[in-house]
Amino acid sequence: MKLGVVGLPNVGKSTLFNAITQAGAESANYPFCTIEPNVGVVNVPDRRLDALAKLYNSKRVVNAVIEFVDIAGLVRGASKGEGLGNKFLAHIREVDAIVHVVRCFEGGDIIHVEGSVDPTRDIETINLELLFADMETVDKRLERAQKNIKTGDKKYAEEAELLLKIKACLAEGKPARALTADEKERALMDSFFLLTSKPVIYAANTAESDIGKPNPLAERVKAYAAAEDAETIVICAKVEEELAALAEDERELFIAELGLPESGLDALVRAGYKLLGLISYLTAGEKEVRAWTITRGTKAPQAAGKIHTDFERGFIRAEIVEYDDLISLGSLVAAKEKGKVRSEGKDYVMKENDVVLFRINV
Repeated sequence: MKLGVVGLPNVGKSTLFNAITQAGAESANYPFCTIEPNVGVVNVPDRRLDALAKLYNSKRVVNAVIEFVDIAGLVRGASKGEGLGNKFLAHIREVDAIVHVVRCFEGGDIIHVEGSVDPTRDIETINLELLFADMETVDKRLERAQKNIKTGDKKYAEEAELLLKIKACLAEGKPARALTADEKERALMDSFFLLTSKPVIYAANTAESDIGKPNPLAERVKAYAAAEDAETIVICAKVEEELAALAEDERELFIAELGLPESGLDALVRAGYKLLGLISYLTAGEKEVRAWTITRGTKAPQAAGKIHTDFERGFIRAEIVEYDDLISLGSLVAAKEKGKVRSEGKDYVMKENDVVLFRINV
């Protein structure tokens, strides 16, 4: 999973990126501090792996990972090249989903590029620039597709028809992801790499003094996100920065003291998995325990192929025990004795808490 962190300059993007990746991206109080995108690969927090490692006395723990890309601040006119915008927009095309950081705190010491704090306006500024860029992309592709229709190849007619639908959607001020499309059209749309087709997580960045209190600005972000079926998390980038500097046990204590249900990273991971329809199944043994990220609805052979392509071709069956059963019973042997280990075939759809051993013919 690759998430691009975007927003206006000085909304807390790089501060949040630094905190969740501990990558040390430069963060400063002036626009365009980030020019080239900073990239950080983060382990997905998963307490199940530690419990399994203890149970199996495993030598290695391998978490699933997320790649975060800190994309430079976009400004009004980015689609026309303002603020080096075209370069930054190109970086967004490469991610699976967008984390849109929105400033939800006042503070005269931190410059706002628009001169005031207004989350709805800020969201719409970014979204309009993405929409304008997509309109240009669609027009170019549509012109090319319509020319190629003359070759008689049916695929160009299908492409032109879909592009006209997308253009009408964009003309109404709606993102491409809002278009009602079937599975075939969605697959074709993915090949266009449209910015507004990317799913979005809005991150409402609040002040430390607002933690645990109602925040009208953050509520406006939630309302905006709900209207377009996007995800929202409420975070404080400065607190996440403080958490990043602590040891794990101290971090958990600090989170509890603040009255937070989870860290910003945990919230982002949860929102990202939900938004992209992802789950993680688990493998465990003395050599290693590992989480494998797959799309929800993946069947057992394809899940095995995530480990190695030969595993999908040679799939025989999957021996599966539910994580909670395995932990509560204390061993795989005990789980088998209690009839908690199942043998599943090629049509089995993998589930979030499956601990699996694939039987293959190599």
